[in-house]
Amino acid sequence: MNPRITFVAAPLLVLAYGVIRILDGLDGVRGPGLAWTSGHLAFIGALALFVPVSWHMRRLAGRGTLSTVSTVIGYVGSLALLAQFVIDIAVSFIATDRAGMDAIFTQIQSVPGVLFAVYNVVPILFYVGQLALIVQLTVQRHVKIWVPFVYVLNILMPLVGKDLIPVGAILTLVSLIPIIGQVSRTAEPAPAVPAAA
Repeated sequence: MNPRITFVAAPLLVLAYGVIRILDGLDGVRGPGLAWTSGHLAFIGALALFVPVSWHMRRLAGRGTLSTVSTVIGYVGSLALLAQFVIDIAVSFIATDRAGMDAIFTQIQSVPGVLFAVYNVVPILFYVGQLALIVQLTVQRHVKIWVPFVYVLNILMPLVGKDLIPVGAILTLVSLIPIIGQVSRTAEPAPAVPAAA
């Protein structure tokens, strides 16, 4: 897939998730139902697209140890977020109402290590890994100094309020736009064609 598409589509899918989440809660209850499932699928799609996004940033940062470790950290966080969203979708299929969902979530989250690995701590590594790559690109002067600060604002938005997820998604897109041109200009060269004898 064209890197330009992944860099734009990934945050736009997060935006879609955030908007659908708000719409789902207009009646005062979120899930189960079509809005819950479609919103979560949009975020899973975003996670899938952030995999090549991080890989391209690693390549642009020089493929060194630091950029590789940052990428792996981000991927670990991605897997934790993926597990969280798959659980959310599965629970919505099992339960008939929100109270049922909450009861199942309580059972799942009471399993030792689940809160740490899937909900509270490990998912944060997704953002830590991406921020580390963006900081490396900033230090190497691939992007301007404001780019990591915009990305940090994206991280803070859901902490202020989850209804600000769409704002965070837009900030993510703004922070990635300066990288798009850099990635496209440093794409892998095509293999050389041997000269005719």
